[in-house]
Amino acid sequence: MNHPKLVVGNWKMNPATVAEAKKIASRIKIATAKLEHTDVVICPPLAFIAPCSGRGKHHKMLMGAQTVSPETESGPHTGEVSVMMLRDLGVEYVIVGHSEQRKRGDTDEMVSRRLKAVLESGLTPILCIGETVRDDSGAYLGSLKNQIKASCADISYKDAKKIIIAYEPIWAIGATEAMKPEDIYETSLFVKKVFSDLFGAETSSKIKVLYGGSVTFRNAHDIMVIGKVDGLLVGRESVNAPGFIELIKVVDGIK
Repeated sequence: MNHPKLVVGNWKMNPATVAEAKKIASRIKIATAKLEHTDVVICPPLAFIAPCSGRGKHHKMLMGAQTVSPETESGPHTGEVSVMMLRDLGVEYVIVGHSEQRKRGDTDEMVSRRLKAVLESGLTPILCIGETVRDDSGAYLGSLKNQIKASCADISYKDAKKIIIAYEPIWAIGATEAMKPEDIYETSLFVKKVFSDLFGAETSSKIKVLYGGSVTFRNAHDIMVIGKVDGLLVGRESVNAPGFIELIKVVDGIK
């Protein structure tokens, strides 16, 4: 792996207080200063982005957001947060189409609008895809293909190169075990094949594919090495500072 690996921590609606959030972020910042081959992004809840942000020469931690409004113009959009607002907070990455957002009503069309808003702003989108059930007949592959095609509708070849794909099988989120690394590898190849069909082989070769779903420091090495993904999207372990720090050390140590 010659290019930098990527570990993204999705804090979801955790922790409970600003003080706790700052403490977690501070410990991660210190740990990233020693990384040589890995970029680390944390995605706290919106209320905690500003207190946790602040890039510096002594750390390499980057800021991300868990979602964004599809609306790009200021106006009567109560409760929404725009890409420009996120940029002003120092955000560089935005998660788009997470399964929990899709479950709450985000259609592929809505995901596509959010994706375009992020790309147009110059931020980097992390597009989540994942099947509900992994069937033996392979029907789940059709579901993944449709998610990618619909979410990337009307995306230019130039912008497609900037998209990061996070493959998160929904059945593996919060499970006791992650997906088998061998299966992760097969699925990541399929994802890149779909991207190649849509945007060409050159674009497909440039995109990063992450895996998410019950990732810990214990299974991170096998997922990266056997699964041959470009990085990880980490949920519950990302707010467990000791575990997350151990995880990024494991990933950084992979040559």
